[in-house]
Amino acid sequence: MSPAPVPGTPRLLRALNDRAALELLLTKGPLTRAQLGELTGLSKVTASQLVERLEERGLVTRVGELAGGRGPNAQMYAVVPATAYVVGVDVGPQHVVAATADITGTVAGRVEVAIGDADDPVRVVHAAVVQAAEAAGAPLDRVRRVVLGTPGLVDAATGEISFAWDLPKWHPGLLGALRADLDRPVVFENDVNLAAIAEQHTGAAVGVSDFVLVWAGRGVGLAVILGGRLHRGATGAAGEIGYLPVPGAPVPRDVSRRSKGSFQQLIGADAVRAVAREHGFKAASGAEAVRAAVAAGTRGGPVLDEIARRLALGVAAVGVVLDPTLVVLAGDIGQAGGAALAQRVQHEVAAISLVSPRVVSTEVASEPVLHGALLTGLDVVREEVFGSTVNGT
Repeated sequence: MSPAPVPGTPRLLRALNDRAALELLLTKGPLTRAQLGELTGLSKVTASQLVERLEERGLVTRVGELAGGRGPNAQMYAVVPATAYVVGVDVGPQHVVAATADITGTVAGRVEVAIGDADDPVRVVHAAVVQAAEAAGAPLDRVRRVVLGTPGLVDAATGEISFAWDLPKWHPGLLGALRADLDRPVVFENDVNLAAIAEQHTGAAVGVSDFVLVWAGRGVGLAVILGGRLHRGATGAAGEIGYLPVPGAPVPRDVSRRSKGSFQQLIGADAVRAVAREHGFKAASGAEAVRAAVAAGTRGGPVLDEIARRLALGVAAVGVVLDPTLVVLAGDIGQAGGAALAQRVQHEVAAISLVSPRVVSTEVASEPVLHGALLTGLDVVREEVFGSTVNGT
């Protein structure tokens, strides 16, 4: 490794310009040398030297020509997609879904692997990651990050899974085993946190610096974004809203015995189905029950009213502590309720608390956890690869 550039030196300035050019090529697509010069404020000569440096390092390549004006056509340049890859993995109780994205963010491979009760987590993840990389045509040694989204607690200090209700075989020590098996950087992240990252980048929370995402599905969870950053808490337990004590449900005294928390009992999928049944809506899942209530119009109103009342207890409790600008309802139940449920929750929260955040339904159409895992991996890998122009590697 060569020495890091000294602040204020021409070498540092070149490195910063290289980094800026790479970011522009990612966000604005193929560009000519002249366009890069205009966007960075560099002279034509300096922009040409910049492109030559990035070509020599294998980070950019010629992808076409731009016709127009006098003289020969201008060469177009883009970031080389195969510079690096990331693999995102969404871990559920019955299956894992893995996808590969190149450094430009293009998703080029996606696979699903079933999980049996007796299956070894290392074997399952290995199969998913390898198959996803192969589907994308990505050599495993170019996968710079594997991000696994899992339900439950991820210890903030160690990065290990410390508690996962639906994944009894996923336990402390698994992170090291996966890193040794794959010989790749591997990280765990809470699934609801990753859904919030997806919402922040491409969904309802784009441009919002302070918001919370409430996940309502088979389980109940919360992700907190403050000042544009994910807040995990001292132990990684920030957002375990299922254990929030609320009126209307018993409060367990020993959560180590895998008992359901108060808020989970009140608004989990089983509770939602029970509410729907009381009003004549029978469905195989909580999400199906909510969709049926929405589709029924006025007749389904009482179902949505009761679900909103229950959700509002948790949202209001979070609201008076964090005072977020926005609350996003996600998970299959939150998504199924759409605007009809979100508007009811907003109205109910304003009626029972001093805060009245805007409440909306998720705008990430599908696989938010997988999407968030890829985005999280890309952020780190781009910093590693593009940051090396500044750090002198």
